Amino acid sequence: MPTAVPSHNRSSLAHRLRYAARHPQRVVPYLRRHLRDWRLQRRSGGNHIAYYRAVMKSDTARNPLGAVGTPSQERWNALGRMQFDYLVGHGLKPGDHMLEIGCGNLRAGRHFIDYLETGHYYGVDISPDILLAAQQTVVDHDLQDKLPHMTLVDDMRLAHLPGGRFRVVHAHSVFSHSPVHVIEDCFRHVGRLLAPGGFFDFTYNRTDGTEHDVLREDFYFRPATLIALAEKHGLAAHTMDDWDDLPHKQSKIRVTLPAPEEAAGKSGERAQTPDGDGEPSGSPA
Repeated sequence: MPTAVPSHNRSSLAHRLRYAARHPQRVVPYLRRHLRDWRLQRRSGGNHIAYYRAVMKSDTARNPLGAVGTPSQERWNALGRMQFDYLVGHGLKPGDHMLEIGCGNLRAGRHFIDYLETGHYYGVDISPDILLAAQQTVVDHDLQDKLPHMTLVDDMRLAHLPGGRFRVVHAHSVFSHSPVHVIEDCFRHVGRLLAPGGFFDFTYNRTDGTEHDVLREDFYFRPATLIALAEKHGLAAHTMDDWDDLPHKQSKIRVTLPAPEEAAGKSGERAQTPDGDGEPSGSPA
């Protein structure tokens, strides 16, 4: 069955009161998390990546599996395999160079590393603590000879990576924890990294109602918002609707570079005057 798309605002007082009434045992843990997040936000000085790095440090200290949203080994294994199977079924090939943004502790990355040719997997994350857990995953699954590249980053510019290298870029449960300005920063730069014919798949928390966030940790967007944002930066984007048939609460969008003729057409449209006469704006009569 397709995942139901929420339309209610989980940050509203009415929703929180109803939730507390249904789950009274979760009220105290919620208040503790709210207080912790408030303190971390104060310390980060408004920098969301610094704030979420501190969240990951706190969560990883308690449970490295839980820090990536799967507190049990069984669920960690299942979700990693689901991501892998879906991507292989939707275009990933062993010879591809792949970049995983927010690689975490290699929940899915261990499958990608094993499947891809040696040295073809690149993972980046904002959390040094979760990258240490990722190194242990490499050891636990005997993947050292596959030479995975894993790098700590501080923003979405990804300036240290070569242009045109990656046929597949993947970000699972990254934009679900990112405000819109962080997502736009990624769109601004990811096109430089894509190889011809490449694609960028990402998941996000979907709503068909009011866009909102919960505790500045979970962000909810309408798909049209993210598609328009990608197009603003010269990318093409569409929803991956069959992902919603899988047992996962987030939705997925695929971003690609437009075909050369399509990009040229759009460039020509921008160059036309408002009455469409084909002359560049400001040209002499």
